[in-house]
Amino acid sequence: MTRDPRFDVLFEPIRIGPVTAPNRFYQVPHCNGMGHLYPSSMAEMRGVKAEGGWGVINTEECEISHTSELTPAIESRLWDDSDIPVLAKMVDRIHAHGGLAGIEPAHLGAGVANNYSREIPMGPSARPIDLPEPVQARRMDKADIKAFRKMHVDAALRAKTAGFDIVYVYAGHDMTTLMHFLMADRNDRMDEYGGSLENRVRLMREVIEDTKEAIGDTCAVAVRLAVDEMRGPSGISSDGEGREIVEMLAELPDLWDVNVSGWENDSATSRFSDEGYQTDYIRFVKGVTSKPVVGVGRFTSPDTMVSLINKGVLDLIGAARPSIADPFLPKKVEEGRIEDIRECIGCNICVTGDFLMNPMRCTQNPTMGEEWRKGWHPERIAPKTSNDSVLIVGGGPAGLEAARALGQRGYDVTLAEGRDTLGGRVHIESQLPGLTQWRRVADYREYQISQMPNVAVYRNSPLTADQVMEFEADHVVLATGADWDITGIGRSNRRPVPGHDKGTVMGADAICAGDAPTGPVVIWDDDYYYMAGLLAEKLRSDGHDVTYVTPMADVSTWTHNTMEQDRIQTRLMTMGVKIIPLHTLSAIHESHVELTCIYTDAVKGVPCGTLIPVAMRNARHDLYDKLKDRAPSLTLIGDCHAPGTIAAAVYAGHRYARELGEAAVEGVPFKRELPQLAVD
Repeated sequence: MTRDPRFDVLFEPIRIGPVTAPNRFYQVPHCNGMGHLYPSSMAEMRGVKAEGGWGVINTEECEISHTSELTPAIESRLWDDSDIPVLAKMVDRIHAHGGLAGIEPAHLGAGVANNYSREIPMGPSARPIDLPEPVQARRMDKADIKAFRKMHVDAALRAKTAGFDIVYVYAGHDMTTLMHFLMADRNDRMDEYGGSLENRVRLMREVIEDTKEAIGDTCAVAVRLAVDEMRGPSGISSDGEGREIVEMLAELPDLWDVNVSGWENDSATSRFSDEGYQTDYIRFVKGVTSKPVVGVGRFTSPDTMVSLINKGVLDLIGAARPSIADPFLPKKVEEGRIEDIRECIGCNICVTGDFLMNPMRCTQNPTMGEEWRKGWHPERIAPKTSNDSVLIVGGGPAGLEAARALGQRGYDVTLAEGRDTLGGRVHIESQLPGLTQWRRVADYREYQISQMPNVAVYRNSPLTADQVMEFEADHVVLATGADWDITGIGRSNRRPVPGHDKGTVMGADAICAGDAPTGPVVIWDDDYYYMAGLLAEKLRSDGHDVTYVTPMADVSTWTHNTMEQDRIQTRLMTMGVKIIPLHTLSAIHESHVELTCIYTDAVKGVPCGTLIPVAMRNARHDLYDKLKDRAPSLTLIGDCHAPGTIAAAVYAGHRYARELGEAAVEGVPFKRELPQLAVD
């Protein structure tokens, strides 16, 4: 296939100071949970993106000093020369495929506690640090500012030695020292570095000039700036100080990378934002600088990308999450394979890797994080090792991915789905408020399978054990999913809640299917992810009186890791959902439920016509129980094995497909990156 000429503009080379990007596809800096602990994984992951056609690939924020470190979060480090070889490995992987390598040196100042180095944090003003720890940052004096400037120069010189082509000056989120100096409510200094905006910009200007003087002959110097804090006139805004900062520094850097702040706004989920949601905030930048501009907005549509270029909004198409979901997005556009793009669904499972301090994962791309340690490639997979046939029962995320990957390997696959629509829980949940984009998980796989003559799909085909055996498949894979439990068993209640069988309980699956509860409704959230909050939003929108109960301190508490908890709670409160935190569900009656305070054991009653427990799911393995002594090769994958996230289900399907027919690995089934004993 050949590229559609409409997209030719995306493949034009772009001059960035002394270097040239081969095209307009630009992977902006993004965290990945690998950093200094898993550098080989990080290097391979970035290298695969270069192979996939991204013209510029950047690191995550890279700590430049032991005076500013984010332990336990896993960042890259460039504290001294000993860190150079680690980052040089990443550069080499990127250069091997013709891409430019960028680095984002970061000093996080009052944003961190320095729990590893035990250095006192510092910032423009003496304030408590941003993290909820009993630590305060001290006010930087002139000697500190001089040392701070030298840190950046030293980091830039080390980056040049490592081979980087682009070096950032970073003020892109409300988490860096440079950004803190820019912000009037963080910078209360009365010297030449505080007060007026011109003074607050002074340190930023000096660091840009220092960096260009040190490395600007061979390396481009980029500025990442949050032009809007989304706080209106009380903060930096695109129609106020954000614009003025760009105007003051317009021609100094070689590239402007502009976004909104904080990170929860910059990487907002699809539940609360659309593709291109940052455009209105950053579109002014091209009008005040002659330097190339890159911006983000979860762009997955090549048509949107071309439009942004042609309208003069951007010069380069920035991406973090879309480059994670599909590292080969540029290649697919170039080769005219638009339908093969794995579009980001904006769920932010990738972001959780940073908060949970583990290598990043992706719902759409099960190979993310496995490129080095398992040797998984997002586009290539080993061919089949036999002519065995495979029957997959269940067309949800696990079954679809197993069928797709097995089909890619060349196996003859039959996929049987009991319903008339493929997708399983993805199809069901994508109909809940704000989750429309999640349907892409099923759509991508359904399309890929439709192009494979060796994969047969049968809808409306619930199979009995006897029917499964009649297929005489060499391998049977069950991906039959799970159902929400209605007994109240979960993290807080290890036994069924008294009264669960009185007829006032309705399962979450019934609500998703459109069944109407009788009010008032009480939703019991002992799951902590998105489902309880979504059901509360849906039922309140339908006009029901809704009370949300959880033993945690806030609603949907695990979504702090996807950076949407505050939006969820704000929406529920605004809609009038009553929220009762810090209580467990202790008994169910015909007209009310009993709740127990987790601290005092005090019991109170809450009116309830319908209780909806969102606590645990029960794996559907009835078919497995009937087949386990009959089918010679029988495997459970996804939620029917152990209920989890959609990302976990996709991964399970992919793993099965990768491992079928391959020699079993003894011991740890992946390569490990082990620390070495230091020389005394």
